[in-house]
Amino acid sequence: MSDVMIRVPAEVRDQLAAVAEARGTSLRALMQEIAAQTLTPEQIMERADRTRAILAERFGHYVTDEESAEMRRKMREATAAHRAVLAEAESSR
Repeated sequence: MSDVMIRVPAEVRDQLAAVAEARGTSLRALMQEIAAQTLTPEQIMERADRTRAILAERFGHYVTDEESAEMRRKMREATAAHRAVLAEAESSR
């Protein structure tokens, strides 16, 4: 396996290094973990299609595009709220 250099701002590198250290791992291992866990848009669509098929097959529920859009909206809101709580906790330290 060959190595490549990825240029990021120093603050990003420092943040990633701190996360790696806190987890007791190397920066390289952390980046490999992040890459392995991060889905491409195509993988996300494939997973959504499989989930829709399972819901239809096992439960007889056919997820509409509107239901999918509403769930994505709710998830974005929940994620934003969670991040706001984390940011508030971080700023109060």
